[in-house]
Amino acid sequence: MPDIPAQSQVDGVENISSHERVLMILKVLAQFGRPVNAAELMKATGLAKSTLYRQLVMLKRWGFVFESGNLYAPGPVSLQLSLGFNAVSMLTQYARPEMQWLSDLSRETVAITVAVNAQAVCVDMIEAPQSLRCSFEKGRSLPLRDGATAKCLLAHLPELDRKHILQAEFPDAAEKNDRQAQLEDIRTQGYACSHGEVDDGVWGISVPLFASGRFLLGVLSLMAPLQRVADRQPQLISLTTEAAERINNHLQIG
Repeated sequence: MPDIPAQSQVDGVENISSHERVLMILKVLAQFGRPVNAAELMKATGLAKSTLYRQLVMLKRWGFVFESGNLYAPGPVSLQLSLGFNAVSMLTQYARPEMQWLSDLSRETVAITVAVNAQAVCVDMIEAPQSLRCSFEKGRSLPLRDGATAKCLLAHLPELDRKHILQAEFPDAAEKNDRQAQLEDIRTQGYACSHGEVDDGVWGISVPLFASGRFLLGVLSLMAPLQRVADRQPQLISLTTEAAERINNHLQIG
């Protein structure tokens, strides 16, 4: 999309309320259709630098904008709102058949989870025919801290977002460095596994799901009691990564 001309959308910007300034920034971000820097936003909105940054801080805090490398783009909450939950709808639409395939073969619980405002939010789940006591359920959120799902999401977030979350969750430098190393291993390996980090006795694997340009949409996770899958973990890792690969292929061309 071509650059937005300065002041082309809003006249008399000095007279609008702070609430309208927030909406104007979101509108301009949507119209650019690509990540933009602060200078471009100032030119397009006519806002003073201090005013623009004040609004951006608030929008980032609430998940409407994310920043990476001094570039700004619509955040996860904006993506959910943009086309009637379109990003998540697209993800679950393409993921559902593969989730069912994975659930049928494994006979374990399978879920799709996204990152929203430093939380892991489960947006779809197929429960195992056998019982599983698990903190994740559709619509519920948990911090981006422990467990395969949270770690896999955190590992693939934009670097600046990841740093902010790590700083908030791990004020101790040694713990933060240890977690950063774990996240690097996850990115290298291509998936995350955990056991008992969120729920006692529960084992899980999570694999990232990307839109084009490796924009993280969410993760595919399989969860099961460790006692039920102790000798099946390699098989379940293989099945989950296979399902995620097919979902990613659909997302890249969808």
